[in-house]
Amino acid sequence: MGKFTEYKLPLKSMPEGTQTFEYHLGKQFFVNMESADIHDADLTVSLTVDHKGELYNLDFQIEGTVTLICDRCLDDLIFPIATSYAISVKYGEDYNDDSDDLLVIPESDSYLNVAYMIYDTVALAVPIKHVHPLGKCNRQMSAMLRKHRARRTDDEDAELEETLIEEMDSMSDQPSDQPSDPRWDELRKLKDSDSDGGDSDE
Repeated sequence: MGKFTEYKLPLKSMPEGTQTFEYHLGKQFFVNMESADIHDADLTVSLTVDHKGELYNLDFQIEGTVTLICDRCLDDLIFPIATSYAISVKYGEDYNDDSDDLLVIPESDSYLNVAYMIYDTVALAVPIKHVHPLGKCNRQMSAMLRKHRARRTDDEDAELEETLIEEMDSMSDQPSDQPSDPRWDELRKLKDSDSDGGDSDE
């Protein structure tokens, strides 16, 4: 039995009319999907299929929670999900998903596996940034992060200063007929004054 066998819809044998399918998504579903963001879940998926003529209209309603990792403190972050997705499916000569609203599948396919449709719908409902509301983060981890950021900012400032000096040196070594940028002129003055101050101390 495959990982997503239970998500196969028997479209070819489905009578006309409306049918409803229910799924529960837990941790294993997202492990099987090799999800990097979602580490656990408690989701209910209600899928309504309305078969009319050659069209199968699919309507997904998904509710529950997913467990993410907070980008700020690395603790679990329980995020609520309430989302939906609708698409029409019909049979044709070849597979075609160029349209956002219509999926064409080959006549040879008796089933349509909706597992990836469900996964994509949930993934799109998850924000890019995973952070607890203000004041809800792990306090100890937040304090460590602030210290780390402070040290990193000082290092980045030093690197930026060194880069500016190197660029000024390279510009001063290369003669140019174009007028100099006044911003660089001011930086050169600062550099020259630092050099003069260093000589006077010796």
